[in-house]
Amino acid sequence: MEYTCVDYRAEMILLGLKRRLHLEELSEEEREEIILQVEKLEAKTGLD
Repeated sequence: MEYTCVDYRAEMILLGLKRRLHLEELSEEEREEIILQVEKLEAKTGLD
């Protein structure tokens, strides 16, 4: 499997979202939205 710019970008977005979950004080609504985004991105890319 070839690793492309799209793969790298998705991986960096995923890392950023996960970092936000651990570093920032978020409202419950923001936390749920980020978790949803992480789950969608992981499903789309196969990363987890």
